Amino acid sequence: MTQEQYLLASQPGAVPRPGSPAPYPVGIYGWRKRCLYFFILLLLVTMIVNLALTVWILKVMNFTVDGMGNLRVTKEGVRLEGVSEFLLPLYVKEVKSRQDSPLILQSDRNVTVNARNDLGQLTGQLTVGSEMVEAQCQRFEVRSEDGERVLFSADENEISIGTERLRVTGNEGVVFGHSVETSHIRAEPFQDLKLESPTRTLTLEAPKGVEVNAGVGEFRVSCRKDLTLESSEGEIFLNANSIRLGGLPHGSVDPLLTPGTSYTKQTVYEVCACPSGKLYLSPAESASTCQTTNSVCLWS
Repeated sequence: MTQEQYLLASQPGAVPRPGSPAPYPVGIYGWRKRCLYFFILLLLVTMIVNLALTVWILKVMNFTVDGMGNLRVTKEGVRLEGVSEFLLPLYVKEVKSRQDSPLILQSDRNVTVNARNDLGQLTGQLTVGSEMVEAQCQRFEVRSEDGERVLFSADENEISIGTERLRVTGNEGVVFGHSVETSHIRAEPFQDLKLESPTRTLTLEAPKGVEVNAGVGEFRVSCRKDLTLESSEGEIFLNANSIRLGGLPHGSVDPLLTPGTSYTKQTVYEVCACPSGKLYLSPAESASTCQTTNSVCLWS
């Protein structure tokens, strides 16, 4: 455009010359302008809704600087208040409750605690079910309150009980299928101690002796067949104010040894022993009569 054309176009009421192009308007007009305003309004509404939802979520989930809801992040770790449910496995180093409340692990089925090594292999398992409590490990131990003394331990080889006293309150007592090794067996105060084998032999053995002591009551040994007291190297010593041997047979006179010998009825006898160890009674005289009344030994 020449300077003359520009001056003519700028003057009001000026008539453009024939053959000059018409001026083109600059801007957004019509439906484009309405669409732009609509998109700006939609974006503003979306931002307001998102901001309202964010504030609502923060309010409902109780987000704070320390954590979210019942979850609090402290210097000691993560702290949960109230009842918490875990839908997936939980991996932690330590789980403990507050000082004024117990720790409760609850499940509709079983509660299982697993321990694994660095390779992921199962080394220990504790399962608490509705019918039983099962522990699977190499060694199971129950320690005292201070943790220094083992009260109960069990492994594949043995079961050890380290308490000062083992009490069994069942009416039938304790049944052992095999041998029992112990240093002391004692009954409760004012109760009888009874060791019984109804169908087999009861054997008490010790490398340095067996001591049976009844401080107040009596000591009684009863059996159906033979009662054997055996000492391989030492002696059997009976120390009492009176020793009674009831039910001993009476020896009779052997007519082949002492023909025509007879003894009057009397109440004083001497105790004789056969070579087999069997005891019998013989009438007491000024001299021993065991040789003349040893007919009992012939049948022993």
